[in-house]
Amino acid sequence: MPELVIAAKSKKEVVSQFRQAEIITAARKVFAEKGYVAATVDEIAQRANLAKGTIYVYFDSKEQIYNAVMSDDLETLRRLTLEKIRQAKTALEKISAYVNARFDYCEERRDFFRIMYIEPAGPVLSKAKAREWLREPVRLLTEAIQEDIAANQLRDWPAETLAWTVADLTTGALQRRLSSTPGTTAHEDSEFLIAFLNAALLTPAKKTS
Repeated sequence: MPELVIAAKSKKEVVSQFRQAEIITAARKVFAEKGYVAATVDEIAQRANLAKGTIYVYFDSKEQIYNAVMSDDLETLRRLTLEKIRQAKTALEKISAYVNARFDYCEERRDFFRIMYIEPAGPVLSKAKAREWLREPVRLLTEAIQEDIAANQLRDWPAETLAWTVADLTTGALQRRLSSTPGTTAHEDSEFLIAFLNAALLTPAKKTS
């Protein structure tokens, strides 16, 4: 069997990835503070402590930087969420995993969520990608809900509609936290949402057992 050869990254590739990560980190903060329209490449360069010309070595435009920020965070959140869902067993546990993954990541990356929910004036492509990202987690939730409905563990409602409702309610709760100064912790909000969903989805027999 031939050996698998993994080529080591060149110094140039390592430096390029490092610089791009620096720019994305700086841009995330600028977009969250200013919004897409008001943000400038000059501000991003200043925040990253780089010359404006250096920014254009790695990105052609502000829109490309914005899409890189969205893609970076969406992919990280996608992997984290899918991992948490797959580790859970029942539909309700998977729903809890989905909600907690989103809330935990929001606390860690508030800048990203502000860009996505509070300052949504960026390129339409990024918003479409954000919605497309939800399809795989929703598919996993739908499958789990269908199984538990068949086992009479959950109310017999349309499984996919329920899965999208979980996603929409979670998004709404996060938007509220980001657009105000909440009097509750993120943990309290996520626990309330999970308890609400459990109460809504469990069959009457399961609630009284």
